[in-house]
Amino acid sequence: MGTDLNKLLSRPIFFERNRVFRNYIGGEGLRALMGDPTGDNSFPEEWIASRVRAINPVYFGERDGVSVPEGTDIFFDDLLRDHPEELLGDRKYDCLVKYLDSAIRLPVQVHPTPDFSKEHFGSPYGKTEAWLVLATRSEDACLYFGFKDKITREELCAAADRSLESRDELTKYITPVKVRPGDVYLIRAGLIHAIGAGCTILEVQEPTDFTIQIENWCGESRVTEAEKYLGLPRETAMSIFDLNKFGEQAVKESKMTPKLLHSADGVKVEWLISYEDTPCFAEKRYTLTGGKAVLGYAPAVWTVVDGAGSVEGEGWSREVKKGDYFFLPRAAEGKFFLTGELVAVECLPSLQD
Repeated sequence: MGTDLNKLLSRPIFFERNRVFRNYIGGEGLRALMGDPTGDNSFPEEWIASRVRAINPVYFGERDGVSVPEGTDIFFDDLLRDHPEELLGDRKYDCLVKYLDSAIRLPVQVHPTPDFSKEHFGSPYGKTEAWLVLATRSEDACLYFGFKDKITREELCAAADRSLESRDELTKYITPVKVRPGDVYLIRAGLIHAIGAGCTILEVQEPTDFTIQIENWCGESRVTEAEKYLGLPRETAMSIFDLNKFGEQAVKESKMTPKLLHSADGVKVEWLISYEDTPCFAEKRYTLTGGKAVLGYAPAVWTVVDGAGSVEGEGWSREVKKGDYFFLPRAAEGKFFLTGELVAVECLPSLQD
């Protein structure tokens, strides 16, 4: 039976599982989130409603990272290209959403600004990103933001070189922050950062896979020069780091406090990341206690991070539970709603022109 495109393009779009290879080990936390039985391995990320291709040393499919709508063999980037009116209208879909889970500390890293990406990667997007902590494996789980103290680029390069023999050398120079479920952080381009061991995170970011990771090891895996610098000269890649982001100020600028928008009739809505925080994307959290939340803006990505309920509208309904996610096409804007006892996060694209 062929795909009914009219139905696909006019309703919330669900997807096949889309686990992506990374150079770190993780994924056990996705068992509780998504019912995934695979445990820790080299596929610790689920890319959600993704039109972005992963940058990897090894590939496992035709377009690693790109999502495929449920029950089809259509890549989502092709669907967006071929049906822009139904899916986007006159708007953009320019964010990438992920579930990820870390069994080990991820490499110390940094992401470029749009200006840097335009010059060196031919892309209008950098990689500002935001993290919502969904779960941790221990009370000691932490994230890292900014340098502990003022540092020079030469000192940073020397520390990176020493990581060949001293694998945790760079953690001496960055600030650890213990985290708990519900914490929200915004990691702007240029900020040195890392995810510690034992964190399950919902991430929303600009739609690229541009990462400069300067350590020589990721767990037991040796990081190649190509992986570190994405083919750039070392001096050029190292210029991405914002050396003015250090101390408590770097942590303070990263930690976000949810802002209440609405609370009535069994629906509480909060900004997690607003367009005042960054023009790159936005996130709202909906806590439903029997109420109904209209899916009022599209394109958007919705993820259910706790509880269960249903998405309904236009004479159609589908049950959803913790870990489920879908893309809302422009043609479906305002025509569907969520209901139940659940917590969902709406991920929105960049501030539209």
